[in-house]
Amino acid sequence: MDDSWCEALFASALQRSAAPTAESVAAAISRAVRRFGTHGCVSRMAQEFGDHSQAAAERMRWVRQLAAEAAAPATCEPGPEAARMAGSPATTADQRNQHGRNETQ
Repeated sequence: MDDSWCEALFASALQRSAAPTAESVAAAISRAVRRFGTHGCVSRMAQEFGDHSQAAAERMRWVRQLAAEAAAPATCEPGPEAARMAGSPATTADQRNQHGRNETQ
């Protein structure tokens, strides 16, 4: 996450009530940058802080949380490749068997 993501998301039309997903956050950022440009996003954000500082501060907190969640890597169970890299005994035996098969073929 970087500041330009937050500025574009702030300037976007995305609303909390939309219960945005990571995909909709990314789409909102892209639309805002295409529509306003990066400098335009910053200008819109600055105007909101000047006109409605309390509401703008609340939106920015929400925006930063959304951007951080969208940028966070998905958590999932490690697959077989992770077990091999960790050198688990079962995997090491499987590798020996595979290696033995490869030599005889």
